[in-house]
Amino acid sequence: MQYKASFFMSVFGQFLTSFATFLTIYFLFQRFSNVDGYTFSEILICYSSVIFAFSTAECFFRGFDGFARIIGNGEFDRMMVRPRPLVLQVMGQRIEFTRIGRFLQSIAILIYALPASGIIWTPDKIFALALMIIGETAVFTGLFIIYASICFFTLEGLEFMNVFTDGGRELGSYPIDIYGRGVLIFYTFVVPLACAQYYPFRYIIGRTSDIAALLTPVYCFIFLIPCYFVWRLGVRHYRSSGS
Repeated sequence: MQYKASFFMSVFGQFLTSFATFLTIYFLFQRFSNVDGYTFSEILICYSSVIFAFSTAECFFRGFDGFARIIGNGEFDRMMVRPRPLVLQVMGQRIEFTRIGRFLQSIAILIYALPASGIIWTPDKIFALALMIIGETAVFTGLFIIYASICFFTLEGLEFMNVFTDGGRELGSYPIDIYGRGVLIFYTFVVPLACAQYYPFRYIIGRTSDIAALLTPVYCFIFLIPCYFVWRLGVRHYRSSGS
C-alpha cells in the first residue's frame, strides 16, 4: 500500500478486465434464452466460481507465473541456500493483492446468482459449491507450477500454457460440455478442470443425483501431485545462472 493510487487503479483495471467477460455473457442471453439448456443464472454460477478460483490462485501463486524472471536474475540461486521450502519462497516472491478486483466481482455475481438460479440450497449442494471453487483453485495452481517447471528447461515459460491458464478461465465461464465431448474428455482426464467445474455443477443444478459427481473435485488435488513431481524434476536438473 506504499503506492495507494497505483494499487486502487490496478484493482479497478482488474475489475474491468473480467467485467468484459460478464458483459459478453449478459448480451449473449439478451439474444438467446439459454445455452444448451443452461439458464443465465446457472451460467453465472460457473462464471463466478471460476473467476473466484482463478483470482485466488493468481493472487497467491503469481510467483510461479513470473518464475522466468526469478531464474534469469539469479534470485533462485539465493533461494536454494535458504533454509525454507522452495515452493514457499517462490510463492512469497509475488503476491498480487490487486486481483481483489476480480475477486470482489465474482463474490457480487455469486451473491446474485445463488438465489436467482432457483436452486434449493441444501447442505450437500453448498458443500459441492465449496468443493467446486477449491478444486478449480487447485487446478489453476497446478498449471502455474507446471508453467514454472518448464522454465528449468527453456529459461522462459512457454506461451502455450496460457491456453490452459487464461484460456481455462475463459472456457470455465460456461459448463464445459457445451464445447463438445472431446474438450470435456481432455478437461476431465488431462487437465481436470471439468472435475472441479462441470460434474459438481451438474449435481448442484439437479441434472444428476450421483454422489460421485459431488466428489470429483478431489481429483484436482491428486492433479497437484504430478505437478509437484514435474517441479522437483526441474529443480534436480537446474544449473546455476552463474551470477
